[in-house]
Amino acid sequence: MDRSLTTDDLLCFSVYAVNHAISRLYRPLLAPLGLTYPQYLVLVALWDRDQRRVNDLGAELQLDSNTLTPLLKRMEAAGLVTRQRNPEDERSLIVTLTAKGRDLQSHAGALTTCVQDAMGEDLDELAALRDRLHALRDRLEQQ
Repeated sequence: MDRSLTTDDLLCFSVYAVNHAISRLYRPLLAPLGLTYPQYLVLVALWDRDQRRVNDLGAELQLDSNTLTPLLKRMEAAGLVTRQRNPEDERSLIVTLTAKGRDLQSHAGALTTCVQDAMGEDLDELAALRDRLHALRDRLEQQ
């Protein structure tokens, strides 16, 4: 290698930096709703399919149970979700949206619009980038 490696050379750092930039973008949008970005992701997953096992939710969001459990406890304390033992398997918990959690979905469209505007790209280009990132993630997970 002729020159020193820099963070600008690393795809992993670019993805990391974009992740932080997106989190910073969401922070002021979610603050009036009393949500953090990870809590918002949990709500998005539950709006798509409610009454999920904690393990399934963790798999979709790629969160370990030691990260997801305290997050869900805080969301339950805030009245956004309930956690109940699965009647089919007492070892697992089912997470269900409350009315308050469902009501927050009405804000999702405005949040998405603000984020898309800030990204300043054509929606088709953003969708293509998302799809490429998903494909890259899938290849890396097969390693």
